[in-house]
Amino acid sequence: MKKDEKTVATNRHAKYNYDIIETCEAGIELKGSEVKSVRAGRVNLKDSFAAIDRNGLFLCHCHISPYEHTGSFKEDPTRRRKLLMHKLQITRLLGQTAGKGYTLVPLRLYFTRGLCKVELALARGKKLYDKRRALKEKEIERELKKNMGVKGFRPA
Repeated sequence: MKKDEKTVATNRHAKYNYDIIETCEAGIELKGSEVKSVRAGRVNLKDSFAAIDRNGLFLCHCHISPYEHTGSFKEDPTRRRKLLMHKLQITRLLGQTAGKGYTLVPLRLYFTRGLCKVELALARGKKLYDKRRALKEKEIERELKKNMGVKGFRPA
């Protein structure tokens, strides 16, 4: 994360449910009222994913709550939003997701220099036993940090 970035929303379940292979950055096409709602932090990335079709790259199931102060016309909160990337990058991601069983998952939504961006991750789904192993390693790490703070404790 850079100095001039303001993170609005993060997908905390992504690192638990997926093995992250690599990350990339994409712009997002939003309506005016959606930008105001994103700036207010009314975004949920929990069940969202990115999909590639012949028209481009899209962010699906990302919930952006409607802005309260708009008029009678409100956008659908879970509509597909176009992601902005170079054509070459999109075709490379298409090749990686098509054959190897990878998926594109948004990790965070942030503003940089006034522009709204999405950090996408090329990821592979974890199995249940991988999730259990990750939780056990996290618990061991937490115990080690706790014991390091105790006076007189020396690990063997």
